Amino acid sequence: MIASSFLMLIPLLLNEWGPVQAFTSTSKTASPLAAFPRLTNNINRVGVDIRATFPSEQHAESAREAGVSKRRNFLAKFASVSLFPLLAFGPSPVSARGFGVVENGPLVYGDDSIMSQKEHGTTAVPVQENLRYGVSRKLADKICSFNRVFAEMGGYFEGSTSFEKDVRNLVASTGEPVTFYDSVSGKPLFKAPVGRSVDEFIAESKIHGWPSFRDREVVWSNVRVLRSSGETVSLVSSNFKYMQPLVLVTFVYSFSCLRNLTVLIIQDGTHLGHNLPDQNGNRYCINLVSIAGNPESS
Repeated sequence: MIASSFLMLIPLLLNEWGPVQAFTSTSKTASPLAAFPRLTNNINRVGVDIRATFPSEQHAESAREAGVSKRRNFLAKFASVSLFPLLAFGPSPVSARGFGVVENGPLVYGDDSIMSQKEHGTTAVPVQENLRYGVSRKLADKICSFNRVFAEMGGYFEGSTSFEKDVRNLVASTGEPVTFYDSVSGKPLFKAPVGRSVDEFIAESKIHGWPSFRDREVVWSNVRVLRSSGETVSLVSSNFKYMQPLVLVTFVYSFSCLRNLTVLIIQDGTHLGHNLPDQNGNRYCINLVSIAGNPESS
Protein backbone atom coordinates (compact mmCIF):
# COMPACT_ATOMS: atom_id res chain seq x y z
CA MET A 1 0.00 0.00 0.00
CA ILE A 2 2.80 2.41 0.90
CA ALA A 3 4.64 1.60 -2.32
CA SER A 4 1.55 2.28 -4.40
CA SER A 5 1.02 5.54 -2.51
CA PHE A 6 4.41 6.83 -3.56
CA LEU A 7 3.68 5.77 -7.11
CA MET A 8 0.85 8.29 -7.04
CA LEU A 9 3.50 11.03 -6.88
CA ILE A 10 4.73 10.30 -10.38
CA PRO A 11 1.86 11.95 -12.33
CA LEU A 12 2.57 15.20 -10.51
CA LEU A 13 6.02 15.27 -12.09
CA LEU A 14 5.75 13.46 -15.39
CA ASN A 15 3.10 14.59 -17.82
CA GLU A 16 1.47 11.51 -19.39
CA TRP A 17 4.48 9.48 -18.23
CA GLY A 18 6.84 11.03 -20.76
CA PRO A 19 10.61 10.49 -20.62
CA VAL A 20 12.94 13.06 -19.09
CA GLN A 21 15.67 14.38 -21.36
CA ALA A 22 19.32 14.02 -20.38
CA PHE A 23 21.15 17.04 -19.01
CA THR A 24 23.32 18.45 -21.77
CA SER A 25 23.69 22.12 -20.88
CA THR A 26 27.27 23.44 -20.71
CA SER A 27 26.35 26.95 -19.56
CA LYS A 28 27.73 27.91 -16.15
CA THR A 29 24.78 30.24 -15.49
CA ALA A 30 21.99 27.96 -16.63
CA SER A 31 19.87 26.11 -14.10
CA PRO A 32 20.87 22.44 -13.66
CA LEU A 33 17.23 21.62 -14.45
CA ALA A 34 17.18 23.62 -17.68
CA ALA A 35 17.44 20.39 -19.66
CA PHE A 36 14.32 19.05 -17.96
CA PRO A 37 11.62 21.32 -19.41
CA ARG A 38 8.76 18.86 -18.91
CA LEU A 39 9.69 18.25 -15.28
CA THR A 40 10.11 21.98 -14.69
CA ASN A 41 6.80 22.86 -16.31
CA ASN A 42 4.87 20.26 -14.34
CA ILE A 43 6.41 21.30 -11.03
CA ASN A 44 5.48 24.88 -11.84
CA ARG A 45 1.89 23.77 -12.52
CA VAL A 46 1.51 22.41 -9.00
CA GLY A 47 2.88 25.50 -7.32
CA VAL A 48 6.66 25.19 -7.07
CA ASP A 49 8.63 28.00 -8.70
CA ILE A 50 11.69 26.01 -9.76
CA ARG A 51 13.41 29.17 -10.98
CA ALA A 52 13.45 30.52 -7.44
CA THR A 53 15.82 27.70 -6.51
CA PHE A 54 18.53 29.16 -8.77
CA PRO A 55 18.22 32.98 -8.45
CA SER A 56 20.55 35.60 -9.78
CA GLU A 57 23.03 37.02 -7.25
CA GLN A 58 21.29 40.40 -6.92
CA HIS A 59 17.94 38.84 -6.05
CA ALA A 60 19.16 35.71 -4.30
CA GLU A 61 17.80 36.35 -0.83
CA SER A 62 14.29 37.51 -1.79
CA ALA A 63 13.93 34.79 -4.40
CA ARG A 64 15.07 32.15 -1.93
CA GLU A 65 12.48 33.27 0.62
CA ALA A 66 9.73 33.30 -1.99
CA GLY A 67 10.71 29.83 -3.19
CA VAL A 68 10.70 28.39 0.33
CA SER A 69 7.26 29.88 1.00
CA LYS A 70 5.81 28.47 -2.21
CA ARG A 71 7.30 25.05 -1.60
CA ARG A 72 5.91 24.97 1.93
CA ASN A 73 2.43 25.91 0.69
CA PHE A 74 2.57 23.29 -2.02
CA LEU A 75 3.72 20.51 0.31
CA ALA A 76 1.10 21.41 2.89
CA LYS A 77 -1.70 21.32 0.33
CA PHE A 78 -0.41 18.15 -1.31
CA ALA A 79 -0.02 16.32 1.98
CA SER A 80 -3.52 17.28 3.12
CA VAL A 81 -5.39 16.13 0.02
CA SER A 82 -3.22 13.61 -1.77
CA LEU A 83 -0.54 11.71 0.08
CA PHE A 84 -1.49 11.27 3.73
CA PRO A 85 -4.89 9.69 3.00
CA LEU A 86 -3.14 6.96 1.05
CA LEU A 87 -0.69 6.29 3.87
CA ALA A 88 -3.36 5.95 6.56
CA PHE A 89 -3.32 2.64 8.37
CA GLY A 90 -6.57 1.08 9.41
CA PRO A 91 -8.73 -2.02 9.26
CA SER A 92 -9.73 -1.35 5.67
CA PRO A 93 -7.28 -0.99 2.76
CA VAL A 94 -9.50 1.74 1.31
CA SER A 95 -9.68 3.85 4.47
CA ALA A 96 -8.53 7.45 4.17
CA ARG A 97 -7.65 10.13 6.72
CA GLY A 98 -8.78 7.80 9.47
CA PHE A 99 -12.32 7.62 8.07
CA GLY A 100 -13.57 4.23 6.96
CA VAL A 101 -15.66 3.32 3.97
CA VAL A 102 -19.39 3.78 4.51
CA GLU A 103 -20.82 0.38 3.63
CA ASN A 104 -24.38 0.80 4.88
CA GLY A 105 -25.24 3.11 1.99
CA PRO A 106 -25.64 2.49 -1.73
CA LEU A 107 -21.98 1.55 -2.32
CA VAL A 108 -21.66 -1.60 -4.45
CA TYR A 109 -18.48 -3.67 -4.44
CA GLY A 110 -17.13 -5.50 -7.46
CA ASP A 111 -14.65 -8.29 -8.05
CA ASP A 112 -11.10 -7.69 -9.26
CA SER A 113 -11.91 -9.79 -12.33
CA ILE A 114 -13.77 -6.78 -13.73
CA MET A 115 -10.36 -5.34 -14.58
CA SER A 116 -9.01 -8.44 -16.28
CA GLN A 117 -7.08 -8.04 -19.51
CA LYS A 118 -9.21 -7.73 -22.63
CA GLU A 119 -8.74 -6.83 -26.28
CA HIS A 120 -7.69 -3.26 -25.43
CA GLY A 121 -6.07 -3.29 -22.02
CA THR A 122 -8.79 -3.62 -19.39
CA THR A 123 -11.49 -2.62 -21.88
CA ALA A 124 -12.72 -4.30 -25.05
CA VAL A 125 -12.33 -1.19 -27.22
CA PRO A 126 -10.57 2.22 -27.08
CA VAL A 127 -12.19 5.39 -25.79
CA GLN A 128 -14.57 7.32 -28.02
CA GLU A 129 -13.24 9.57 -30.75
CA ASN A 130 -14.84 12.87 -29.78
CA LEU A 131 -14.77 13.17 -26.02
CA ARG A 132 -16.46 15.97 -24.11
CA TYR A 133 -14.95 18.94 -22.25
CA GLY A 134 -11.98 19.14 -24.63
CA VAL A 135 -10.00 16.42 -22.85
CA SER A 136 -7.06 14.65 -24.45
CA ARG A 137 -8.11 11.39 -26.11
CA LYS A 138 -4.56 10.05 -25.86
CA LEU A 139 -4.49 10.63 -22.11
CA ALA A 140 -8.02 9.27 -21.74
CA ASP A 141 -7.09 6.00 -23.44
CA LYS A 142 -4.07 5.53 -21.14
CA ILE A 143 -6.01 6.29 -17.97
CA CYS A 144 -9.14 4.32 -18.88
CA SER A 145 -7.70 1.17 -20.44
CA PHE A 146 -4.03 0.76 -19.53
CA ASN A 147 -3.88 1.91 -15.95
CA ARG A 148 -4.87 0.83 -12.43
CA VAL A 149 -2.99 3.33 -10.24
CA PHE A 150 -2.11 6.54 -12.05
CA ALA A 151 -4.30 9.61 -12.55
CA GLU A 152 -4.47 12.67 -14.71
CA MET A 153 -2.65 15.72 -13.31
CA GLY A 154 -4.25 17.21 -10.21
CA GLY A 155 -6.27 20.23 -11.34
CA TYR A 156 -6.34 18.98 -14.94
CA PHE A 157 -10.04 19.83 -15.25
CA GLU A 158 -9.29 23.46 -14.31
CA GLY A 159 -6.80 23.89 -17.12
CA SER A 160 -7.69 23.77 -20.79
CA THR A 161 -10.96 21.84 -20.36
CA SER A 162 -14.47 23.31 -20.44
CA PHE A 163 -15.62 21.20 -17.48
CA GLU A 164 -16.65 23.96 -15.07
CA LYS A 165 -18.20 26.16 -17.73
CA ASP A 166 -20.21 23.31 -19.25
CA VAL A 167 -21.40 22.00 -15.88
CA ARG A 168 -22.53 25.42 -14.70
CA ASN A 169 -24.29 26.18 -17.99
CA LEU A 170 -26.14 22.84 -18.06
CA VAL A 171 -27.32 23.13 -14.47
CA ALA A 172 -28.43 26.72 -15.04
CA SER A 173 -30.31 25.92 -18.25
CA THR A 174 -31.95 22.65 -17.21
CA GLY A 175 -32.18 22.87 -13.44
CA GLU A 176 -31.08 19.23 -13.38
CA PRO A 177 -27.85 17.42 -12.47
CA VAL A 178 -25.29 16.85 -15.22
CA THR A 179 -24.84 13.25 -16.36
CA PHE A 180 -21.27 12.06 -16.90
CA TYR A 181 -20.75 9.18 -19.31
CA ASP A 182 -18.14 6.42 -19.62
CA SER A 183 -15.46 7.52 -22.09
CA VAL A 184 -15.41 4.00 -23.53
CA SER A 185 -18.99 2.71 -23.54
CA GLY A 186 -21.04 5.91 -23.27
CA LYS A 187 -23.02 4.55 -20.33
CA PRO A 188 -24.04 6.96 -17.53
CA LEU A 189 -21.74 6.74 -14.50
CA PHE A 190 -22.35 9.84 -12.35
CA LYS A 191 -24.98 12.56 -11.98
CA ALA A 192 -24.04 15.75 -10.14
CA PRO A 193 -24.77 17.82 -8.24
CA VAL A 194 -27.30 15.86 -6.17
CA GLY A 195 -28.25 17.13 -2.71
CA ARG A 196 -25.90 20.10 -3.02
CA SER A 197 -25.41 23.16 -5.18
CA VAL A 198 -23.28 23.34 -8.29
CA ASP A 199 -21.00 25.74 -6.40
CA GLU A 200 -20.45 23.13 -3.67
CA PHE A 201 -19.75 20.40 -6.23
CA ILE A 202 -17.22 22.53 -8.12
CA ALA A 203 -15.60 23.80 -4.91
CA GLU A 204 -15.04 20.30 -3.49
CA SER A 205 -13.63 19.12 -6.82
CA LYS A 206 -11.18 22.04 -6.86
CA ILE A 207 -10.05 21.37 -3.30
CA HIS A 208 -9.04 17.82 -4.18
CA GLY A 209 -7.93 18.41 -7.77
CA TRP A 210 -10.31 15.96 -9.42
CA PRO A 211 -14.11 15.78 -9.96
CA SER A 212 -15.42 14.44 -6.65
CA PHE A 213 -18.72 12.60 -6.30
CA ARG A 214 -20.74 11.33 -3.35
CA ASP A 215 -22.79 8.14 -2.95
CA ARG A 216 -26.02 9.69 -4.19
CA GLU A 217 -24.31 10.92 -7.35
CA VAL A 218 -23.13 7.48 -8.53
CA VAL A 219 -25.09 5.41 -11.07
CA TRP A 220 -24.53 2.14 -9.21
CA SER A 221 -25.93 -0.05 -11.97
CA ASN A 222 -22.81 0.83 -13.97
CA VAL A 223 -20.15 1.48 -11.29
CA ARG A 224 -18.31 -0.78 -8.87
CA VAL A 225 -15.69 -0.25 -6.15
CA LEU A 226 -13.02 -2.92 -5.69
CA ARG A 227 -12.88 -3.93 -2.05
CA SER A 228 -9.15 -4.68 -2.19
CA SER A 229 -8.04 -1.20 -3.20
CA GLY A 230 -10.92 1.25 -3.41
CA GLU A 231 -10.40 1.47 -7.16
CA THR A 232 -13.60 2.70 -8.80
CA VAL A 233 -14.38 1.12 -12.17
CA SER A 234 -17.18 0.76 -14.69
CA LEU A 235 -19.38 -2.30 -15.00
CA VAL A 236 -21.60 -2.01 -18.04
CA SER A 237 -23.82 -4.62 -19.63
CA SER A 238 -26.28 -4.14 -22.47
CA ASN A 239 -28.85 -6.23 -24.31
CA PHE A 240 -28.63 -6.02 -28.08
CA LYS A 241 -30.87 -7.49 -30.71
CA TYR A 242 -29.05 -9.52 -33.36
CA MET A 243 -25.35 -10.16 -33.36
CA GLN A 244 -22.99 -7.29 -32.54
CA PRO A 245 -19.25 -6.91 -33.28
CA LEU A 246 -18.36 -6.83 -29.57
CA VAL A 247 -19.89 -10.19 -28.70
CA LEU A 248 -17.45 -12.05 -26.50
CA VAL A 249 -18.45 -15.50 -27.71
CA THR A 250 -19.32 -16.08 -31.34
CA PHE A 251 -22.42 -18.11 -32.00
CA VAL A 252 -22.96 -19.82 -35.34
CA TYR A 253 -26.59 -19.86 -36.36
CA SER A 254 -28.46 -19.78 -39.59
CA PHE A 255 -29.77 -16.37 -40.64
CA SER A 256 -33.30 -17.31 -39.69
CA CYS A 257 -32.22 -18.16 -36.14
CA LEU A 258 -30.41 -14.85 -35.71
CA ARG A 259 -33.49 -12.74 -36.32
CA ASN A 260 -34.74 -12.93 -32.75
CA LEU A 261 -31.46 -13.51 -30.94
CA THR A 262 -30.73 -11.23 -27.98
CA VAL A 263 -27.10 -11.07 -26.93
CA LEU A 264 -25.76 -9.84 -23.57
CA ILE A 265 -22.61 -7.82 -24.13
CA ILE A 266 -20.29 -6.96 -21.26
CA GLN A 267 -18.29 -3.74 -21.68
CA ASP A 268 -16.54 -3.31 -18.38
CA GLY A 269 -13.07 -2.42 -17.18
CA THR A 270 -12.82 1.37 -17.46
CA HIS A 271 -10.61 2.77 -14.69
CA LEU A 272 -12.42 5.77 -13.22
CA GLY A 273 -10.52 6.68 -10.03
CA HIS A 274 -10.65 5.73 -6.34
CA ASN A 275 -12.90 5.97 -3.33
CA LEU A 276 -11.16 8.18 -0.74
CA PRO A 277 -13.58 8.58 2.18
CA ASP A 278 -13.52 11.63 4.44
CA GLN A 279 -15.53 12.89 7.40
CA ASN A 280 -18.55 13.34 5.11
CA GLY A 281 -18.54 9.75 3.85
CA ASN A 282 -17.43 8.07 0.67
CA ARG A 283 -15.84 10.40 -1.88
CA TYR A 284 -15.19 9.15 -5.38
CA CYS A 285 -12.16 10.96 -6.77
CA ILE A 286 -12.61 10.53 -10.52
CA ASN A 287 -10.51 11.34 -13.59
CA LEU A 288 -12.34 13.72 -15.92
CA VAL A 289 -10.90 11.88 -18.93
CA SER A 290 -12.72 8.73 -17.77
CA ILE A 291 -16.16 10.34 -17.64
CA ALA A 292 -16.01 12.55 -20.73
CA GLY A 293 -17.90 10.19 -23.03
CA ASN A 294 -20.96 10.85 -25.13
CA PRO A 295 -24.22 8.97 -24.50
CA GLU A 296 -24.24 5.60 -26.25
CA SER A 297 -27.31 6.57 -28.30
CA SER A 298 -25.32 9.39 -29.96
